[in-house]
Amino acid sequence: MSLLNDIYNLKEGIRTKRVSSYDRTGGNADYVTIHAGDTAVLADIPGAGIIKHIWFTLNTEDKMIRRNAVLRMYWDGETEPSVEAPLGDFFGQGWGEEYNFISLPLAAAPAKGKALNCYFPMPFGSGARITLQNESDEPIKAFFYYIDYEEHREVPASMGRFHAWWNRELTEVHPEAGENEWSMIAPEGKNRGDANNYLFADIEGKGHFVGVNYYVDSPGPMWYGEGDDMWLVDGEDWPGSLHGTGTEDFFNSSWCPNEVYMHPYFGYARVPDKLGWMGRTHCYRFLLEEPVYFDKSLRASIEHGHDNNLTLDLSTVSYWYQMEPHKPFPALPAKEKRRNMPEIRPKDVHLWRHEWRQALGGGTRLWGHEPKENKPEDGQ
Repeated sequence: MSLLNDIYNLKEGIRTKRVSSYDRTGGNADYVTIHAGDTAVLADIPGAGIIKHIWFTLNTEDKMIRRNAVLRMYWDGETEPSVEAPLGDFFGQGWGEEYNFISLPLAAAPAKGKALNCYFPMPFGSGARITLQNESDEPIKAFFYYIDYEEHREVPASMGRFHAWWNRELTEVHPEAGENEWSMIAPEGKNRGDANNYLFADIEGKGHFVGVNYYVDSPGPMWYGEGDDMWLVDGEDWPGSLHGTGTEDFFNSSWCPNEVYMHPYFGYARVPDKLGWMGRTHCYRFLLEEPVYFDKSLRASIEHGHDNNLTLDLSTVSYWYQMEPHKPFPALPAKEKRRNMPEIRPKDVHLWRHEWRQALGGGTRLWGHEPKENKPEDGQ
């Protein structure tokens, strides 16, 4: 159905309103300043309505502000946020970076991804509150924003509330096999459960899951994406009613992609330019045509490499709608725990090569392809 199909139908009992950072004096200082450590209330809307669009941009000396500022949203007077995520991660920018991002519900627009947009509709029945906490040591000197919403007399009880949760994990590998993607070290293991997977949704209640931004930083050049996505609905046992076949498959691509591609529903907004898949990749998938429905609970996870055999820095923002109350989120890690892992550089790879040479006896003409079982004689 076309998005324009309903645009000609006239509505009753709805008013369009906006909360913004416009200069109340009539001047041109159309922004607010958020000092280090402060929390700004961007919107505190009474009554019933639906937020339809959010736009943010900002100016600060802190290059990591997109990780150091935390966005929270509260519906209907709740004390536990329904949305809690670092600013950039929520809008589709990982690692505190700025880059363009295009999707249907979220976008980071020019100049160079500095304009953050959200089109997820967000209903509320008795109030909406949106805050931004500046956990940086620097002030946000200028924060500009629009929050466009509809004011309704009431909203139906069937309207789920919008939720978003950020998670992060530096994944571990099996100590016996190590990093063994594609059976390069040993035969592949079998993963008959989701206990060691990376978790991106742990929801209680009735609702439906509509998308995820998936940020992976790989310290090695191997393909990171042999991980199956696994969904356990309403407490069902593994393998569940939805079980995937690989990371790129879940993100609607194929054959280990490493190129920027942005569809309204899925894509790769950022890819590394290094050796293989070493570095930072941002994948996204919005299940707007095929939400995952649940009546009691949803546990969604993905392997980090087949049988969870890769060390990766994984972070995600998941998006869903559900009836309140929701399960409170785990405590958001302090900003020190949200820092990026150090970048793997050419000198690190050179040091790895040195250790590999030593493991093969320190031969003087080792090229780099020689397997350990065919170790050459010293000096060869």
